[in-house]
Amino acid sequence: MTTYSETDEFEGATFVRTSLKGATVRFSDVSGVTMRGVDVDGLDIDSHDLFFGRVLVNGVDVVPLVEAELNRRFPGRELQKAQTPEGLREGWEAVQAAWAETVTATPAELVDAHVEDEWSLAQTLRHLILATDAWLGGAIQGTEQPFHEIGLVFTGAERMGFDMSVFREELPEYDEVLAVRAERQRQVTDFLASVTPEELAEEREDPWGFGDWRPTVGDCVRVILEEEWAHLRYIRRDLALLS
Repeated sequence: MTTYSETDEFEGATFVRTSLKGATVRFSDVSGVTMRGVDVDGLDIDSHDLFFGRVLVNGVDVVPLVEAELNRRFPGRELQKAQTPEGLREGWEAVQAAWAETVTATPAELVDAHVEDEWSLAQTLRHLILATDAWLGGAIQGTEQPFHEIGLVFTGAERMGFDMSVFREELPEYDEVLAVRAERQRQVTDFLASVTPEELAEEREDPWGFGDWRPTVGDCVRVILEEEWAHLRYIRRDLALLS
């Protein structure tokens, strides 16, 4: 199967009576795509940023419907958008309880197993360590080099100029992953325990330096919550397939 990578040759293209059956699209911009008279049986769309825009199916914006269903499946998920210290604390407690359930229920033989092109449970936890380091340690607390050496960075970070030397090449044992993850969870819990509305309103720098966005402390916490819920959904989806 032909792979097209880092190309804009299809921008503005029109496909008529063309089969894209079984095609896979990853990390690509499909905003503004229009499909008419198409067969969508089995079409599978997964977007971490779905709630930032609209997705029209037969003239109906399905984003609110998807969000409502995800909130039903993951009680407490709606609090990832909370604006108060109390709401953020409650949201953090909910997602950590959900993660504890998933980690505890995962048999040892599936800890490092993964669906093709997706992360395993161990890798996912390493990425959440990195997300906490970036948004709590780096953005909120201003630590110059906040990253733990076993963190797992997002795809494309090296190409964007990120210093990969902060991470070690040797893969960590799962027990180490769990220990570092527990420490990062404790750091977020401790921070939220005493944060005030005034502190949540303070501005910070985007730890990844994308554009000129200056997130508030509250925004940074909400990014952590979004990462937690999104990756919980991903790993539960994949573990169900692996099982």
